[in-house]
Amino acid sequence: MQGFLFVLQAIGLVAAASSSDPSDKCYFIPLPSVPSSTDNRTIPWGEPTIQYANGTTCCSSLDEVRQQLDIIDAQLLQLLSKRSSYVGEATRFKATIADVNVPSRNQQVIQGAVDAAPSVHLPQIVAEIVYEGLVNSSVLFEECIFNTYVDPKCVGGK
Repeated sequence: MQGFLFVLQAIGLVAAASSSDPSDKCYFIPLPSVPSSTDNRTIPWGEPTIQYANGTTCCSSLDEVRQQLDIIDAQLLQLLSKRSSYVGEATRFKATIADVNVPSRNQQVIQGAVDAAPSVHLPQIVAEIVYEGLVNSSVLFEECIFNTYVDPKCVGGK
């Protein structure tokens, strides 16, 4: 989990954090209760918040932002594929279907992501919701693997 969060930081992006930025509170749970803005802003508004390792900043257009997001999404898919391979491998070490879904372990993984999120400037709400989905879908994947394997050593084939 720490490795996954580190990769998000290591792909060349360094968040330019400013302790006086009022949006910093949006990185922690619970999210602040803020009224919806009725501003009609000239774009781009604000200052760039992403600084590359070479000192330049992103981004000069929405198309540039979307291009970078597409690159990151492709990297995330590769990481999720690798993670799913290990999830499948973990299934081999579980004797019963009850061993596949262990709520205390699931919560430990989710909470670990939430706790580590600030260290890589990831909003905790994003870490929490992404990891809930990741863990829940991994359990479904593992259950499918467990239930479809026919073990010749077991009576009845399952």
